[in-house]
Amino acid sequence: MLEILQQEIVACGRCPRLREYTAQIACVKRRAYRDWEYWGKPVPSFGDPRARVLILGLAPGAHGSNRTGRMFTGDGSGNMLYGVLYKTGFASQPGSSSRDDGLTLRDVYITAAAHCAPPGNKPAPEELRNCRPYFERELDLLKDLKVLVALGKIAFDTYLDVLKARGVIRSRAPFVFGHDCQFTTAPGQPILVSSYHPSQQNTSTGKLTEKMLVDVFRRARRLAEKASLED
Repeated sequence: MLEILQQEIVACGRCPRLREYTAQIACVKRRAYRDWEYWGKPVPSFGDPRARVLILGLAPGAHGSNRTGRMFTGDGSGNMLYGVLYKTGFASQPGSSSRDDGLTLRDVYITAAAHCAPPGNKPAPEELRNCRPYFERELDLLKDLKVLVALGKIAFDTYLDVLKARGVIRSRAPFVFGHDCQFTTAPGQPILVSSYHPSQQNTSTGKLTEKMLVDVFRRARRLAEKASLED
């Protein structure tokens, strides 16, 4: 079912502005990647279907995932994230350059609030709403989930909006975004861990360091293992 869902995501045409932009970027390209055949369409989720940890990001990068066709692959954000996932035992290798580079994930699955690269890295609210049903179906299909790591405030708010719509929480107000913060939403729901996004803006300014992100995923692993023992 997860594979069928990912095929639906790749074929999605709900957001004409985003489909036009991703196709345009795939034609224009960046000089450094002029020999690449860009993916240029919605990017599917990626990872272990038995994952206990789900990573929710924002959206594909125009010359990263929109080029390579795999989440967090081919740009600075992915270089940091996969390096950290390797250090914390979730990834088979520390680097990610293409969807055919042999990288596999263990006990973690990666999705995004929006599956198309948006102009200025900012999907519109209605575009996030259009994409949300895919994320909701992943939540239902990933039966072993214990922890959700939200990378950035938009991802954080997207997950809380889903919980509110489902009647799991009454309000988002008690949940205040911060780095390496942990939240219990309701019994039987994954523990929510919030983190700054590994964007170049955050990493180049030192707002997010590798050690800070390692701490997040070490926390996620501890929480997943503890929750599994309590089942």
